[in-house]
Amino acid sequence: MPKALITGITGQDGSYLAEFLLSKGYEVHGLIRRASTFNTGRLGHIYLDPHIPDARMFLHYGDLSDSGQLTNLIYNVHPDEIYHLGAQSHVRVSFDIPEYTGDITGIGTTRILDAVRRSGVKARYYQASSSEMFGASPPPQNEKTPFHPRSPYGAAKVYSYWMAVNYREGYGMFASNGILFNHESPRRGETFVTRKITRAVAAIKGGKQKDLFLGNLDARRDWGFAYEYVEAMWRILQHERGDDFVVGTGQSNSVRDFVEEAFSYAGLDWKEHVKIDPKYFRPTEVENLFADASRAKKLLGWEPKIAFKELVRIMVDADMEEAGLPPPGDGRRILAAKGFPIGSKL
Repeated sequence: MPKALITGITGQDGSYLAEFLLSKGYEVHGLIRRASTFNTGRLGHIYLDPHIPDARMFLHYGDLSDSGQLTNLIYNVHPDEIYHLGAQSHVRVSFDIPEYTGDITGIGTTRILDAVRRSGVKARYYQASSSEMFGASPPPQNEKTPFHPRSPYGAAKVYSYWMAVNYREGYGMFASNGILFNHESPRRGETFVTRKITRAVAAIKGGKQKDLFLGNLDARRDWGFAYEYVEAMWRILQHERGDDFVVGTGQSNSVRDFVEEAFSYAGLDWKEHVKIDPKYFRPTEVENLFADASRAKKLLGWEPKIAFKELVRIMVDADMEEAGLPPPGDGRRILAAKGFPIGSKL
């Protein structure tokens, strides 16, 4: 039974990846931070008490700021694969807490990589890199596009990217970067713009909210479905050698496009509800990101199935369901038609 360790397992990507790896027969270990409130809600549908013989997912308390604990965890678990997804991952928030973002998102990567080196564990390592590293570089962006980050988060991810490359070249580690463009889902954090929009649609439809406050509606992103992207992570670690891959849809849409699609799908006029609040603008904006993922398609056999409008509808349906409202209904049909395993937890 292959064994995987996931940092950031309680997040959107971590929960989907855990689900995916369990379906592949893995034993899954996850790093979680201790909190006074429950932070494992995204894992509830796949979690089994570790005392149950069939349990194959195990959670370990720890933190990316604690190098000693990380070394002990890797040595004791002895994983075959490590997926380093944990980070302070909110771009706008990174401007407010740049030092913390650098420590956890940047230096945290060094702590993990050096823990692997010191432990002697021959694990394949996946580094969750980000399209935010490209920043101001003109699109389309691929593996040869120069980095020009426009946020503390993007800068920390550039550092992490090069540390993974350095440990690959310096110590012969199987270390790979997945440069993932924006990927969303019903499990996306509620403060991220896409989920903020779809939750607002449900709240407005239910009469519990009138206005939605947003920042730059003209920023353009390459949005895909998160469940597909965790399969790309896995494929990257099944490649014959450590390497770096861009993962995205190759489509560019604006925040305004997302708003229009979400509101119109629910039968609402977005112009009656959306207001602009300058506090949501970034000090330095990333205007346009979209991927040239042709290398991932050629070498990994990966390409996305879910298109932009389908993604928006999946997310609106899920938030309507969560609000206790009847959804328009396309979301689950789209997932079923394209062969995705769907259950109670989208």
